[in-house]
Amino acid sequence: MSVDLELSYRECRAIARNRAKNFYYSFLLLPRAQRDAMCAVYAFMRYCDDLSDEPGSTREPLERWRSALDRALKGEYDGNLTLPAFHDAVKRYKIPPHYFHEMIDGVSSDLRPRRVQSFDELYRYCYQVASVVGMTTIHVLGFDSPAALPLSEKCGVAFQLTNILRDVREDWDRGRIYLPAGDLQRFHVAPEDLGAGNPTPAFRELMRYEAARARAYYAESAPLVGMVHKRSRSALTALIGIYSSLLSKIEKSNYDVLSQRVALTTGEKIWILIRAKL
Repeated sequence: MSVDLELSYRECRAIARNRAKNFYYSFLLLPRAQRDAMCAVYAFMRYCDDLSDEPGSTREPLERWRSALDRALKGEYDGNLTLPAFHDAVKRYKIPPHYFHEMIDGVSSDLRPRRVQSFDELYRYCYQVASVVGMTTIHVLGFDSPAALPLSEKCGVAFQLTNILRDVREDWDRGRIYLPAGDLQRFHVAPEDLGAGNPTPAFRELMRYEAARARAYYAESAPLVGMVHKRSRSALTALIGIYSSLLSKIEKSNYDVLSQRVALTTGEKIWILIRAKL
């Protein structure tokens, strides 16, 4: 490994350690080379996501990042310290580059105030910002059967639905409503209720319905763990455990995500890692 590449991986490890609140814990269960690759991919995606979340974000920085992606895949790094490691990881694990373009398309849709109308629209969004992450991840974890790809897609949807349920109030503050408009109408929840400090009974029923939908995707994708290479299974088990436990904590809060941010403690995450390893 050249000095420049080592520095790049070091930067990616630092970004993942400081920013990947859930993902990074599962990385710890992987052999060093795979852990570094996961950190490099995460650093690329974290930067992409940050570009859409900055106040006053526009499409231009994301399109510049898309161009930087295309150049990085040719070995041209534009001075961004994370890109040499990213390129190395993509080559090493044969990750299809179109996944990263899909993600840029997904986060670009967050640049304007957004109200999702249907679950089909929501699923497409989850695919672009989360399923492609799942499919990227299993290339690093290793798999042999092509059946693993659609399962990783479903797993990514489960993760993103969990994030959406956790972040209802935060997304409202940013002008985004990801809970489908048809579901809000079905449960008689006004969009303005999402900005309130206290959940109404109708809101709790809506959240219970959406949580059950997420649970169904966790169940559907469960065989994925047995399809990744054996040395990687504990890491995937931990990652699924962290996200499904977050969903459980939302459920146990009686869906009070409007007055607080529901999160797992460090101790809870470490316990999930120990169980996955054992």
